[in-house]
Amino acid sequence: MAMTWEEANLAVTAPGQIFELVDAEVLGVKTQIFKNAPQHLGQVFGAARGHGEKPFLVYEGESLSFAQASDRIDGLANLLVSGYGIKKGDRVAIAMRNYPEWVMSFAAIISVGGVSVSMNSWWVEDEMDFALQDSGAKVLICDQQRFDIAYSSCQKLGVKVLVVRAEKPLPSGVDKWQDALAPHLEAKQKCPVVDIQSDDDATILYTSGTTGRPKGAVSTHRAIISALLGFASRNAVLNLAGVKLKEVKDPEVPLSFILIVPLFHVTGCVPVMMSCFIAGLKLVIMYKWDVEQALEIIEREKITNFVGVPTQSWDLVNSPVFDKYDTSSLRAVGGGGAPSPTSLVGKVNTKVKNGSPQLGYGMTETNAFGPGITGSEYLAHPTSTGRAVLPMRVEVRDENLKRVPTGEAGEIWFFGPMLIRGYWNCPDATAETIVDGWLRSGDIGRMDAEGFVYVEDRVKDMILRAGENIYGAEVESAIYDHPAVHEAAVFGVPHERLGEEVGVAILAKVGAVLDPKDLWKFLDGKIAMFKVPAHVIVMSEPLPRNAAGKFLKRELQQRLAKGELSAVSRTS
Repeated sequence: MAMTWEEANLAVTAPGQIFELVDAEVLGVKTQIFKNAPQHLGQVFGAARGHGEKPFLVYEGESLSFAQASDRIDGLANLLVSGYGIKKGDRVAIAMRNYPEWVMSFAAIISVGGVSVSMNSWWVEDEMDFALQDSGAKVLICDQQRFDIAYSSCQKLGVKVLVVRAEKPLPSGVDKWQDALAPHLEAKQKCPVVDIQSDDDATILYTSGTTGRPKGAVSTHRAIISALLGFASRNAVLNLAGVKLKEVKDPEVPLSFILIVPLFHVTGCVPVMMSCFIAGLKLVIMYKWDVEQALEIIEREKITNFVGVPTQSWDLVNSPVFDKYDTSSLRAVGGGGAPSPTSLVGKVNTKVKNGSPQLGYGMTETNAFGPGITGSEYLAHPTSTGRAVLPMRVEVRDENLKRVPTGEAGEIWFFGPMLIRGYWNCPDATAETIVDGWLRSGDIGRMDAEGFVYVEDRVKDMILRAGENIYGAEVESAIYDHPAVHEAAVFGVPHERLGEEVGVAILAKVGAVLDPKDLWKFLDGKIAMFKVPAHVIVMSEPLPRNAAGKFLKRELQQRLAKGELSAVSRTS
């Protein structure tokens, strides 16, 4: 007979179990931690060598075993220390699209006690310049395209540069990956040994800021390891709680992941990439998202785990060529990063023969860990994002920070050792977001008597486009630079595939004429393309405001949905 959810959690984390929890104080907060956790991520990366010749990184005809990747990680670790003088706590930025070198750079930086700074590869020069300066990065490891964007900033800031997959001659003083690495690979040096503590910084992931600038979310070694062990312990809890997944006729297919989201996103970095390091799994890297190419890879590589944003699951099961490919290896299809259409749950369950739909509700600030749902539970509760497992705790609170009664709506709060320690150089934002060790999600939701969480809205002025966080204030700031703009309010416009797109309502200055095409041209290169409004409403009257003078964005959304407002839409 299956256990209750609470019983299963306690059984999995009981004394003597792999996922045993013990009381501890972490950064001044009393919490529970995994007793058997590695002390730091360097131990995780070091242990990955033990998987030997098992395939690890597969990319466009290239393949590296765990042993081969480990050799390169050790070589880069030595280059960072002896060539670039990287010491414990120094920041090293990574700016490239999904390449095997991204994975190896991340491992090498963290193994020598450095802090890996993930740069959004969609950023334009101003955004790259800000993050390099804000993080105080000493070295940038980048591809050719990001080098072209960031080189002048690196010169100005004195940042050393290592270029991956260079496509043209590089200026003097800029290193090429294979040339700089070669002597260290020939020397076959092991990774330098550094004294790393569990609560030392490991990563900075930039997340969109409400003030128009991104904030660097800082995670410690313990936080990332806690999230990884939390994902693993969830599987044990699901089993004891009797959550039914599809019975598979061919259970011999080894677990593997297809990488369909950026590595600079927490989903791609922690639950996908780091799970492969820790469990010795194959990671097949896509150059960019293309549904038919994904289907080809799933068939060829016998992929078992498809984790992305709901948009990608939607593309997969709705692809007109889905039935042309063998997807019988798939065991789990889903991910997180955005709300999932309820119709998607049943469609995944029906179309993916051996795979179960799944959804996770995590944030950059929780290292992607949070309530999750899959299999029979997801089919029974298709509007829920699931339940949390220990050591994470979830509460729903009102505006006075008090817990609300079961079933009532409020802001969702998270607690546990997987949370970030704060935002880089942003003490005010840290104090606002993390209160007595609890993290404010900024999301409105409710929790039922069984612990199922339902996310209903967002407190913050944020748009989620295919898993990308877009804050209205940043987009508005760029729009207000246009000489014809008097008022501008940015808001989300529902979109079946992407979840949301960016919409803006604009009132032009007296005597000025605003053409949406001119606005799009004006914004080109000022903000990343995914942030540029897809729908522009040119208003003939002042934008609606409340008594405090704030724009009523919800009203604009509703009027557009009802057809009371007319938008000019940009075709993608």
